[in-house]
Formats: sequence, C-alpha cells, structure tokens
Amino acid sequence: MNSVEEKVLTPRPFSETISDYYQLTKPGITLAVLASMLVGFVLGSTGTISYLIMIHAIVGTWLIAAGTGAHNQFMERKLDGLMKRTEKRPLPTQRISAKNGMIFSLTLIFSGLLYLVLMVNPVAGAVSFATTLIYLAAYTPMKQVSAFNIVIGAVPGALPPVGGWAAASGTVTEPGMWLLFGIVFLWQVPHVMAIAWMCKDDYSSAGFKMLPKNDETGSKTSFWAILCTLLLFPVTVAIYWLSISGIIFLVLGVLLALGFLYYSIIFLKDRTKENARKLMFASIAYLPLVWSAVFIDRLF
Repeated sequence: MNSVEEKVLTPRPFSETISDYYQLTKPGITLAVLASMLVGFVLGSTGTISYLIMIHAIVGTWLIAAGTGAHNQFMERKLDGLMKRTEKRPLPTQRISAKNGMIFSLTLIFSGLLYLVLMVNPVAGAVSFATTLIYLAAYTPMKQVSAFNIVIGAVPGALPPVGGWAAASGTVTEPGMWLLFGIVFLWQVPHVMAIAWMCKDDYSSAGFKMLPKNDETGSKTSFWAILCTLLLFPVTVAIYWLSISGIIFLVLGVLLALGFLYYSIIFLKDRTKENARKLMFASIAYLPLVWSAVFIDRLF
C-alpha cells in the first residue's frame, strides 16, 4: 500500500477535514469577489442602502463564488498535482476524493444561484451564474489551449461588481457598473501575467498555455501589463466624470494607478522574476486600496 492510500484510509481529525473543504473554496479569491461585489452594491444603491438585501447578496455570492473555486480545483485536480504551487491542495493529495469535491462544489454553486434568485433578484442570480459559467466552461479549459485564456479569465473576474450593482438595482444597463467592471478587468491582466511570469516553468510542466510560454523575452507580457495599467487612468477619470464617485476617489484612484504603473514600468525595463513579484504585490495592494477609496469617498 502506498503512502497516499495509507493517508486516505487513516481517520483524520474533523477540524482538518473542514479546513480542507475550506481550502477548496479558494478563500482568498472568494474574499476578493465579495469585496468587489460590495463596491458594486454600494455604488448601485440609490438613496438608502438596503442592508438586508446586502446581507443576502453576500451570502448568495459567497456560496456561488466558493463553489466555482472548488469546482475549478475539481476540474484541474490532475494538473494541480503536476505543479509545485498546487500539488498540496486537497484534491491532488486525495485528502478529499474527486467525487466528494464535485458534489461539494456543485451543491454550493446551485445553492448560491437559487439563494440569489429568491432572496435578492433574478438579475443578480443571472450575473453570478454567467460568471461561473464563463470561468468554468470557457476560461478553465482555455488555459490548456491558448494564452488568450488570460483575457477570457479576466471577464468572470471582473463581473462581481456588476453582480453587486445588479443586486442593488436589478439592472445591468447602467454605465457605472461597467466602469467598475473595467477597473477589475484591467487590474486582472497584469496581476495574472505577473504570476504567470513568476511560475512560467511550473505552468509549462502542467501544460497550461500562459502567455510567457510563447514569450521568451517577456516583451509581450510586459507590453500587455503596462497597457492595462495605463488604461486604468481614463476609467478612473470616467467614474468621477459621471459623478459615480467624487474628488476623493479621483485623487486616490489616480495615485494608486500611478503606483501600479511604476511597478509595471520596472517590470518592462527588466523582466526578472523578482520584478514580476514586485508587480504582483503591487497588484495585490491596488485592488483593495482602490475599493477603499470608493468607500472613503462615499463616507465623505
């Protein structure tokens, strides 16, 4: 009997099992989804914010986002086992069986969809389900086919603020929600490319077609990263120009975009893994800070 089989057959503490299922939900990404959704909800609320609907939106969004992350891990469990950064996840190590992972993820997804439709509104449910569908049916398989997967993946990544706005307003036609979509979409491209450049050998060994695989010098990777950070400026200005947020957001948003651009330029000048890591950390800092700027502006 090999060590993996022994590990599966040995009873494990209940707390460890719960921890493994929690890891399956990609908690960091799910938290980022919730934050983006809340920004959309707050800005999409006209007059007084309905805190009851907001709580329902949080619960439903968490369920469907957590389920989406878990099902992504179910779909990529074999490939995850080939990469150092993911080989210790619950499914590759068989701490959770593939069958249980699938049941768990699908239960969360459809529970979240039903919850949003019944407790928030059908439009919010539709946006969240579209997010899940694009992520799992388009982006996940595309990662093994084309580097264009980064653009495809940025779409579901940018839809949570649209879902939050839809939860508050019941519509998807207002320009403000799509400007918020633009911020997350443009943020996500350099964020993912920085990670892909750092882990390009790992991705390649698993068969993922991330852009660095066909970009030995990093010229294409750095070009798209810097282009997207530059485009954050007009989107930020447009949010102010349309009176979606005020001068505080404008000033803070431009300063944050400048900081993001600075690290994109550093990566452009010298495309090392260390500079890619700096760009990644800049991107990790940018999104929560720019959302904080939205809330600060709203308060004052």
